[in-house]
Amino acid sequence: MTATAPRATEPGWLAALRREGAARFEALRFPTTRDEDWRFTDLAPVAKANLGAARAAGPLTEADLTPYLFGHAEWPRLVFANGRFQAELSRLTGLPAAARVEPLADLLADAPELVEETLGQLAVQPASAALVAQNAAGFTDGYAIVLPAGAVVDTPIHVLFVSDANAVLGTTLPRNVVVLGANAVASVVESYLSLADGVALTNTVTEASLGEGARFDHCKVQREGAEAFHLATFDARQERDSYLNSFSFAEGAAISRTNIYTTLAGPGAHATLYGLYLGEGRQQVDHQTRIEHAAPDCTSWEVYKGILDGHSHGVFNGKVYVHPEAQKTDGKQTNKNLLLSETAKVDTKPQLEIFADDVKCTHGATVGSLDAVPLFYLRSRGIPEDEARTLLTYAFAADVLEEIRSRPVVDHLEDLMRAWLAKAGRRGRAAAGRESA
Repeated sequence: MTATAPRATEPGWLAALRREGAARFEALRFPTTRDEDWRFTDLAPVAKANLGAARAAGPLTEADLTPYLFGHAEWPRLVFANGRFQAELSRLTGLPAAARVEPLADLLADAPELVEETLGQLAVQPASAALVAQNAAGFTDGYAIVLPAGAVVDTPIHVLFVSDANAVLGTTLPRNVVVLGANAVASVVESYLSLADGVALTNTVTEASLGEGARFDHCKVQREGAEAFHLATFDARQERDSYLNSFSFAEGAAISRTNIYTTLAGPGAHATLYGLYLGEGRQQVDHQTRIEHAAPDCTSWEVYKGILDGHSHGVFNGKVYVHPEAQKTDGKQTNKNLLLSETAKVDTKPQLEIFADDVKCTHGATVGSLDAVPLFYLRSRGIPEDEARTLLTYAFAADVLEEIRSRPVVDHLEDLMRAWLAKAGRRGRAAAGRESA
């Protein structure tokens, strides 16, 4: 793989980042199941697809996007189609005057120094090295958010990454950068969606630097096509008293892997990582997290839940790493999975690695089917079995969705989950009918 030719206005450090990324990806290629961090997720189909760059998207209209806007078309938004910024569909009004919210390519052309200490500096975990390298070599655009100290963006910034028919057999490489000054506040919703079916790859990287007392809410909604591949890396660095709230919702793609990492680098920093993943058919849905406690008096809370049907395969691999100097750490990690069929499976691996002696850390994981006792209770009250199963499955996941800060996003994802559960119920009835025939 060769690096994207640098623009005339790109700084030398970015050209070096591209060259390094191209060389690194050429050496590493995509991970295989021989790599410990990837032993449950096989990317061989991605490598064999040998996808080139996605072609420019066809014409898109506001009506194409309306179903995905959470009922709030007035929110600030940036739209990228097949990796290219769509100015006519984007809306960047109502933002603080000092805020820089714009395509990354524009920021790099105008003020690259604003992101020099963040872009390419945070996403360095070995498990995501090849993915980040491919992205660094080939990205052309993404979103950039730079807020000075004290700046507050009250409404969510919605970023839509849309793939259409021209993305089929192609690769899209969004690169996103967030830099929040001291006590700055921002909220971002990243939506990944496909308007056409077909094999395609999205490999996205988001790096976020949170200054002292800053707050960042990050929500990623992945709804790409049934044949698509989705690879994502989010990496943050948090200074003193900063707060990160991360949520990952995964419903689409044949193979998806989301890496979410954060380093609590300043005392009093706090991170909450939540996620919900839904799998059906032969989908592979993988989340890897790493919360690195590198300073004292920091807290982290992590809850991921999965609902798997058909022959789908869910993976959770999470680690809380506590440095020797990170005394008074309080960290909790939980992964719970619900299997709706006998052929669905989950591999879960929550981990603690602690080198401090004054900490409170817990971790745990569960895998199971619906509890027969509450199911019997609901049926004894006259609720049909299908409806009872749907209610219990919905209740299993609902508390995680409530951790999203934006009510319209919560309502939208609840609707998606109810629709998904209704399909699962129809699949279950069809399977039961075939068995009794």
